[in-house]
Amino acid sequence: MSAREYIEIEKTYGAHNYHPLPVVISKAKGVWVWDVDGKKYIDMLSSYSAINQGHLHPRIVKAATEQLERVSLTSRAFSNDRMGPFLKKLCNLSGMEMALPMNTGAEAVETAIKLARRWGYQKKGIPENEGEIVVCAGNFHGRTTTIISFSSDEDSKKGFGPFTPGFVTIPYNDIMAFEKAINPSTIGILVEPIQGEAGINVPSPDYLKELKRICSEKGILLILDEIQTGFARTGKMFAFEHEGIKPDILCVGKALGGGLYPVSAALSSREILSVFTPGSHGSTFGGNPLACAIADAALDVLVEEKLAERSARMGAYFVKKLEEIGCPEVREIRAKGLLIGVEFRLGPGETVRPVCQKLMEEGVLAKDTHDKTIRFAPPLTITEEEVDWAIDRIKKVFEGCRVKPNPRPATAQCTCSCPSMQNWR
Repeated sequence: MSAREYIEIEKTYGAHNYHPLPVVISKAKGVWVWDVDGKKYIDMLSSYSAINQGHLHPRIVKAATEQLERVSLTSRAFSNDRMGPFLKKLCNLSGMEMALPMNTGAEAVETAIKLARRWGYQKKGIPENEGEIVVCAGNFHGRTTTIISFSSDEDSKKGFGPFTPGFVTIPYNDIMAFEKAINPSTIGILVEPIQGEAGINVPSPDYLKELKRICSEKGILLILDEIQTGFARTGKMFAFEHEGIKPDILCVGKALGGGLYPVSAALSSREILSVFTPGSHGSTFGGNPLACAIADAALDVLVEEKLAERSARMGAYFVKKLEEIGCPEVREIRAKGLLIGVEFRLGPGETVRPVCQKLMEEGVLAKDTHDKTIRFAPPLTITEEEVDWAIDRIKKVFEGCRVKPNPRPATAQCTCSCPSMQNWR
């Protein structure tokens, strides 16, 4: 079948809760993917950092294949021989004492919220059902009902109320606002070290350090969502390491599954995690043998291939090459390691989606975030030669672009409903 036919089937039988670029991928390896017509693309999204180790890393595939021949699922009704060693490795790598394995990133965040609330009531003495967790505007922590309740993205919330109470929203990267928000009912703050979905918003130096200082002084929890920033994406194994601090609760996911399987976890101290007792929280698939085997290998690849160091080095190289393009339409480049956001100068109603579509046509798969920013976040295994390959095509697109809204229907070549590009020189 053609790409158009695959897309039409998906539109007919699948809910329209995504707006993908019109490409149908059928094969992948390393930093490269191929569509159903055999065209080759470089992956500059990495499934939102779930493929830090590259597509189908042979070591992770081998671990999955071997485990599939032994046992895949036991449920937590029984112990298995893969979970304990995996959790030990994860805790040693992160510097945390204990971990509770789950499946998706949103589940890890939900686990952290439940954990923090129970700690606040049992250990801190906050009256039951009165605890508050501080969150930041522009956050993205998932799409469950509780999580969207404290999202500032109206598209994520419209029509899904009533919403879960108990959250106080403050501006991101604003220490004074955090201090003012704290009251006797405050349990802690849930925050991303870098806001990925909001457009790669990198906070001021020492932001996390100041949050940690305040939390320690006030006896409240610092809860970090490192689902996107964790596992070497920012040039350190975890983004909090850039500031030499450690959170009270850490949420991880995405790259923990090595691009093969959903694996996540909430990590904390033994004292905090002790508030969970049998029956108070759980997951049928959380900590299953297949997930643990895959995640164990995924961690080994990150460490033994020194992907944090590679991320720092290749991120600096990538940003340098982007800056050399000198596109006047680019307002700002924000980056930490290989988490890179290129923000364009746009007027009302304009969007960078047509630029992403033009990049796709040139063989570069990238995605817009919040209309005005293109995210470049390739697998951490990328080489200088592969960056150069991408930059040649990015430069061609950037030098020829002028983004304008177009109310007319998409051209015959475009199978999605995005606006067509105008004024390409």
